[in-house]
Amino acid sequence: MDEFARAVEDGLKLSKRLVLPGGLPPPRPPSGMDRTVSAAAAAGPDPRLLPTAPMAYAVVTDPGAVDTPDVPSYQPYVYGRLDPPAMIPLQMKEVDLAVDCALDAAHVTLRARWWLHCITRSRECDVRLVVPMGEQCNWSCLTSVIGGPVGPWILLVGGSILGAEVTIGRRSYNTQVIEVEDRTVENYVNIESGGLLKPQLFLLTISQVEGGADIYATFRWSQKLLYDNGRFSVDIPFRFPYFVNPLPKVFMKREKIQLTVNSGFSKEVLLQGTSHPLKEKGRQGDKLSFMHEAVVENWSSKDFNFSYSVYSADLSGAVLVQPATLRDYDDRDMFCIFLLPGSGNRKVFRKAVVFIVDTSGSMQGKPLDNVKHAVSTALSELAQEDYFNIITFNDELHSFSSCLEQVNEKTIASATDWMNSNFVAEGGTDIMHPLSEAMALLSNVHDALPQIYLITDGSVDDEHNICQTMKTEITNRGSKSPRISTFGLGLHCNHYFLRMLASIGKGHYDAALETASIESRILKWFGRASSTIVANISIDDIKHLDDFEVDSEYIPDISAKSPLCVSGKYHGKFPDTVIVKGYLADMKEISIELKVQHLKEIPLDKVLTTQQINLLTSKAWLSADKQLERKVIKLSIQNGVPSEYTEMVLRETYLDKVDATQKVKQKLKGKKGPDERHIPLYGLKLGFGDKDATRENLITGFGDVRPAEKSVILRKASGCCSRLADCFCCMCCIKACNRMNDQCAIVMAQVCAALSCLGCYECCAEVCCGGSES
Repeated sequence: MDEFARAVEDGLKLSKRLVLPGGLPPPRPPSGMDRTVSAAAAAGPDPRLLPTAPMAYAVVTDPGAVDTPDVPSYQPYVYGRLDPPAMIPLQMKEVDLAVDCALDAAHVTLRARWWLHCITRSRECDVRLVVPMGEQCNWSCLTSVIGGPVGPWILLVGGSILGAEVTIGRRSYNTQVIEVEDRTVENYVNIESGGLLKPQLFLLTISQVEGGADIYATFRWSQKLLYDNGRFSVDIPFRFPYFVNPLPKVFMKREKIQLTVNSGFSKEVLLQGTSHPLKEKGRQGDKLSFMHEAVVENWSSKDFNFSYSVYSADLSGAVLVQPATLRDYDDRDMFCIFLLPGSGNRKVFRKAVVFIVDTSGSMQGKPLDNVKHAVSTALSELAQEDYFNIITFNDELHSFSSCLEQVNEKTIASATDWMNSNFVAEGGTDIMHPLSEAMALLSNVHDALPQIYLITDGSVDDEHNICQTMKTEITNRGSKSPRISTFGLGLHCNHYFLRMLASIGKGHYDAALETASIESRILKWFGRASSTIVANISIDDIKHLDDFEVDSEYIPDISAKSPLCVSGKYHGKFPDTVIVKGYLADMKEISIELKVQHLKEIPLDKVLTTQQINLLTSKAWLSADKQLERKVIKLSIQNGVPSEYTEMVLRETYLDKVDATQKVKQKLKGKKGPDERHIPLYGLKLGFGDKDATRENLITGFGDVRPAEKSVILRKASGCCSRLADCFCCMCCIKACNRMNDQCAIVMAQVCAALSCLGCYECCAEVCCGGSES
C-alpha cells in the first residue's frame, strides 16, 4: 500500500496546478495539517492518504493533461510521462448511504457522484474507484495497482460484494455473476480492471474518461454485524479527506444516510449509539427506520457507526421461515434458527484446551510472532479451573507437556517461556499427527468441555482423510467429543477444509489474510469459541416434517459472545413453536421455546446467501459432489454473490446503441448486446489451498508479505513493458502482459544490440528469441 499512498501524494502535488472556477485554488488542508503531512512524508508515504471512505482517482500518466476542464489555468506545459502514474483524488458532489440491518448481517448500498475536475476536456484518463468496506467484509489482494492491477488476488471471508454500477456519459458498467463456462470469446475482454486491493478495499478501474465528466457509481455489499455483550453494531468507513470537498460556492453538498433495523423477532430494540445525527422515521412491527439528510459544508469526517441491542434477559430467539420462490435453486422452503445469548450472565463451561500451532518454515517472521502473542494472551484469559496444553507441528511434533496442565500463574509463565523457545519456523506441514495427539490428550476429560484450536497457514494432501477420521472420532465419542475450531492464515491454506473441519467439530472458523490482523482476529475467534454457555444443541418437534436439512454438518454450541444462526431447507409445515434443547455448564438440561415466524419484511435468502454458499462449497469439496457444485452455482448466480464455481464480471455497454426493445429480446434469448463486453474482476475467490506452495514453504500467502524478487518482477510487469530496459527481463514481462507492442519490439531490439556488442550472444538469443535456437 506504500505505492498507493505515494501515487496519491504525487497526485496531490500535481493538483496544485489547478485553478478552479472563480480563479480559486484547490482546497487546502486544515490548519496545522501541512506540517504533520510534511513530517510524515519525510519518513515515507503518509498512511492517511489511503482511502477511508469511497474515493475516485484520476490515474494520470501525462501531467500535461492536468488542468481545469472548462477554464484553462495556463500553467507551464510539463513534458514527459509519469511511471508509475500519479492518482489525483476527485472531488465528490453527492453521497447517499443506505444500511439495512437484519438478524446478524448488514446490507449496505452506497451511491456517490464525482467529477473529473482535474483533466482538461480535450483529454482522457483512467478513473479508479476504491470503496473501503466494514471490518467483517474482509478481502485482500497481493498486488500493486498503481500502474494497473496485476498478480494474484485474494479473498478474505466474512462478507460479500453484491454488485456495482457505474455510469459515465453514455457508457454504463454493471457487475454480473456468471458461470465460468459462460465466457464467449467475442465479448470477453481480458482487461484487469478491478477486484480487491487489500482487506476491505474493493476496486474498479474505468478507462478513457473524458475530462470534466461526471461519474455516477453505486456499490452494494454485505457484512456481518459486530456483536459484543448483547450489543449489535455496524461500522462503515465514511471519513472523507479535505481534498474531495468541492468549493461551497461552486457546488452544494447534500449528505444522506438511511438506516433500517429488523431484529427478526418480537423483542424491544434499544438504540445504543450513533456517530451521525439520525432521526427516527418510523416503527412498523420489528422494523425501525432512521434518516439523516442535510446540506453540509464539508463531507463527513468520521466513520459511520450505529449500535443497538435487542432486549433479552436470557436466551431467546425465533425460527424464521420463508417459502421457496420460482427462481430458487432448491424447491424446498428455507428456515433459520436465530438465537441470542442474552444478558443473563450464564456460566461459561470449564475448558480443557489444546492449541495446535503450525510452525512450518512458511510461518517465519511476523505471522508466527503474531500467533505467539495471540496464544499467550488467550492463555492469560483462561480461568483458574481450566486446563491447557500447546502442540507445535511442522515435520515433527513438540508438546509443552505430556499431559493437560491446570491453569495457574506458574504454568502460564512456563508455557510462555516454552513458546519463546519453541515457536521457531522451520520444516514442512503435517496436520493429522498433531490432531490425533490432541484428541488423545482430551480423551479422558470428564469435568470440562474439551476444545482444540488449530492454527495453520498450509494445505496438505490428506485433508479429506483428516475430515473423515475426525468425523468418525467425534461420532464415536458422542456428546463428550472435543470441539474443533480452526483458523487459517494467508491464502495457501485450504479455507474450505478448515471451515468443514470446524463444522464437523461443532467449533468456530475464522481467518486472517494480512499479518496486521492476525492477533486481533485470533483473539476474537478464541473469545467466541471459548465462551460456550449451552452445549449439545438439539431441535424437537421436527419429526413430522417431510424433509429437514441443516446447512452445517452439526449444530454448534451457543456462545456468550455471538448469536447462533443455523440455516437449512425443509419440506412440510412447521408447528407454531419449536423447542431447542441443550445442556448448561452445570450439566442441567435447558429447553428454549422458539416461536415460528413467517417472514415478510426480511429477505432471508439474501441475508443467508454468503453463509449458505460457504457451507455448501465446503460440503461439495469434501464429497466431490457435482450436484452440490451445481447448487452453489445456481445460488451464486441467483443472488449475485461470487463463488468458487462462478466469477464476477464487469459488463460494459453503450446506452445509445441498444434500445429497450432490443435489451428485452436479448435477455429472453440469453444473449449479450452487440456493444457489450465482459471484463473479469479478480480477488473474489479463496481457492482450495496451494499444496505446492505449502511444500515449498512459500510465505507469499499474505497481502503484505512478499519476497523482494517476486515483488520487483510484478512491479516491472505492472508497467505494461515500459520498463523492460530497466529490468532486462523482456520475455518475463511479455509473458506477464500477454502481448508485445511496438515499444516492446523497439526496446528488445536495443537490448539485443547492446548484448551482441558485448559478445553475449546466448543472452541475446534468450531475450530476443525466447531461448530458441533460431
